[in-house]
Amino acid sequence: MKKLVGFITASLPSNNFTIDLALGMKESGVDTLELGIPFSDPVADGPVIEKASLQALQNGFTLDQLFEITSQIAPHMDTLWMGYMNPYFHYGIEKFLQKGQQYNIQGSIIPDLPFEESSAFKELFAKYDQTIIDFVAPTDSLERIKKVTAQSEKFIYLVAYAGITGSGASEDLTQVIEDIRSATQTPLYLGFGVDEKTAKEKCKNVDGVIVGSTFVKHLIDDTLSHKEKMDRILESTKIIKDQINS
Repeated sequence: MKKLVGFITASLPSNNFTIDLALGMKESGVDTLELGIPFSDPVADGPVIEKASLQALQNGFTLDQLFEITSQIAPHMDTLWMGYMNPYFHYGIEKFLQKGQQYNIQGSIIPDLPFEESSAFKELFAKYDQTIIDFVAPTDSLERIKKVTAQSEKFIYLVAYAGITGSGASEDLTQVIEDIRSATQTPLYLGFGVDEKTAKEKCKNVDGVIVGSTFVKHLIDDTLSHKEKMDRILESTKIIKDQINS
């Protein structure tokens, strides 16, 4: 059974909505939740997730809200935080990780933390029973892939193309997938550009997919009621999970 990782922006449009949505996504087929921490400069994210972050911040998002949401979600489903290093540093990395351990967070996806720098934090994350998810790009050499994946845990995040999330670009990933498979047994998940139409093709030769903008576009659609947002995201979840396993 191939896995589905689903990204949503925390506290958008509200804490209770995020909690209900996350648990609904689990029932609809999401295996791991990527709970996005709103940030003012999400450099790896495209316009959809960037707009969602901005809206959450304008609504008054705080890290205390993140922790409250997490406390209601992570004990019930496999949950990662996805955020940029600034909030971790600002709050205090060890304090942040203590909160994660308290609420059963399994790790973090930190796109602006290069592998060469992340290795310095992995021991600290492990102290609090969490991992840092490693990224591999299509442009990485076999030598670099071996280095990045040597101590990878949970899964490897294969970036489907150079650029930002949600842009729908495409690259031939055959060689990089072969190189990753030759270097590690860690599960390989593909992210960027996965939606209802592309999921079946993109899941070939990998163990799972990571979906973000496809869900978040409904969160920022002001023409939809809260119920319609929920319904559309859960329906999309079911379709993608079915596509990757059909």
